[in-house]
Amino acid sequence: MTDLLLYAMAAGLMLVTATGPLGTIIVWQRMAYYGDTLAHSALLGVALGLMLETSIELSVVTVCVVLALGLGPLHRISGHNLDSLLGIASHTSLALGLVAVSLQSGNNIDLNSFLFGDILAVNLRDLLLLGAVSGSCVVLLMLNWNGLVALAAHRDLAQVEGRAVVHLEVLQMVLIALVVAVGMKIVGVLLISALLIIPATAAGSFSRSPEGVALSATALGMISVIGGMLCALQLDIPAGPAIVLFASLLFFLSLLSRYWKRTI
Repeated sequence: MTDLLLYAMAAGLMLVTATGPLGTIIVWQRMAYYGDTLAHSALLGVALGLMLETSIELSVVTVCVVLALGLGPLHRISGHNLDSLLGIASHTSLALGLVAVSLQSGNNIDLNSFLFGDILAVNLRDLLLLGAVSGSCVVLLMLNWNGLVALAAHRDLAQVEGRAVVHLEVLQMVLIALVVAVGMKIVGVLLISALLIIPATAAGSFSRSPEGVALSATALGMISVIGGMLCALQLDIPAGPAIVLFASLLFFLSLLSRYWKRTI
């Protein structure tokens, strides 16, 4: 039991080292719904992985990357509002995933573990994979941080400055897909986008610089993991939703802190 708890806590803390800075970029670019769309498409990746009897993580990353790279051209060709396309893609991919999973015969599939996570089922292999992905994500974010910040501030200006805008956008989408793929075991496909968005949004109350917000988002994510895990153990509730609810509590506390600063 001790090993399970240690693995679970380590997995959650590793995940938020990547979701903190990546979530900051997502929030600045107002791409919250984009992350949600990729998270919902992860279930379709799970179904394809089971159907093809291949690595679920690999199939999830593939589906997320294909969807992410296809939304841009689809937006330009269709002429529809991006929010509408994201909503259609999000719910369509989720529905396809649910149907495809239900059609899998001979597999005892626990949908709840994919939808809401099963952090206590994390094993050493999952931990090593999560560490490799989170570490790679952090390194790539650090190497391309200035370009990503410039892209988030103003895409056209970043292009004028000579930034490789298209490459940065592709990198950003791939990183989101990787985090979704490994994070679904922690908080599930329905809640992984919350772990990207909530701490990063709350961090804006405590810092103004890009680096400060990213560090604050990571710290708030770690507090959410620890607090959520402790609440889950004490109250006997699912750990994934408990982590997200604890992050939401921190967000509302950040709002109170901002209001208090304005009144003094």
